[in-house]
This record gives sequence, C-alpha cells and structure tokens, in this order.
Amino acid sequence: MRLLLWIALLLLTPLAAPAQDTGTKIVAAARKQIGVTTWYDPAYVSLAYPGGDVPKERGVCTDVIVRALRESLSQDLQKLVHEDMRANFSAYPRNWGLSRPDKNIDHRRVPNLQAFFKRRGLSLPVTKDPADYLPGDLVTCTVPPNLPHIMIVADKKTDKGIPLVIHNIGSGAREEDILFTYPLTGHYRWKN
Repeated sequence: MRLLLWIALLLLTPLAAPAQDTGTKIVAAARKQIGVTTWYDPAYVSLAYPGGDVPKERGVCTDVIVRALRESLSQDLQKLVHEDMRANFSAYPRNWGLSRPDKNIDHRRVPNLQAFFKRRGLSLPVTKDPADYLPGDLVTCTVPPNLPHIMIVADKKTDKGIPLVIHNIGSGAREEDILFTYPLTGHYRWKN
C-alpha cells in the first residue's frame, strides 16, 4: 500500500509543479516593474507589432500584465489578443465602438483580456477564500464607479494570509494589500 501511495505522489507532483513555477516567474517579472513603471498613463500610443510597448516608466494596469508575461513566459499578449480578435472579433466587447481590431490598444484593455483569458480556458471561480489565489494568478475587479482593473497575485501575504497583488492603479507599479478591496470580476491562471 505504501508503495502505491508513493508512486501516486510521484506521478502527481509533476502536475502541480509547472503551475507554481509559471506563477513564480510571472510574479518575479511583475515585481521588477516596481520602481521602474512610476506613471499611470492611459494615452493611446502607436506601437510596434509584435512586441510593442509603451515606455517602461509609464503605462496602465494591463501593461504590468503584458510585460510580466513577455518577460517571464515569452508570451506576447499584444500578438495573442490581436490574432484572436482578428479571427473572432464578435467574441470581444464592443465598448469602444470599433469595427475591427486595433493592435495598438486591444491588449491594453481589461475587458478584452478577460474575453481572451476566458476563450483560452484560463478562468477560475471568483471566491473570497485567499487560499484560492496562487502566485501569478490574474485577477480583475471593478474600481468604483465602473473602472475595470487587473492585478497579479503576488507570493507575499498579509499577517491574515491574504495575498498581496502587483498592479498599477494610478501611481505606477506597486505591491499592495488590495486583493479583496474592490468587487472581483474575474480570476485566471496562465497555463504555459
């Protein structure tokens, strides 16, 4: 019986490790933006494609995610979202009155990222249980009155066990205790 249990544990361990390793990489890349990205700047900018980015010292909440995924996992949300929107434009929100995808801004909009993550099968339940949120998870919320926002769950926790988040909510990239401050609207875990 012990041998069977030991074999089962060996077989299950590799399944859990990659998700944790992926999350750790995402957090490390996000944390590198703290002190570098010091401005919140939502301005529309023409970007190179693929791999376009606004200057590192500025950006919005989505830019923290875009940069972290590029650096940690070599995943280019600009290209991924643009290609999916080109093929499936009707599956994305029409909040901005566009009639076609725009490679300069689509990946910098939280509702578009939410649609992309759902389409890619990355959605997880939204709960109030801190244990459900692992390092590297992506969490969306609504900042009053109705501003969509996205954050990366960090690997550090408060004394009460609530994970910190890394995000840019107005003053540059920061690591803060605000996971449950605003109404959560989405929870996603990147699969690489």
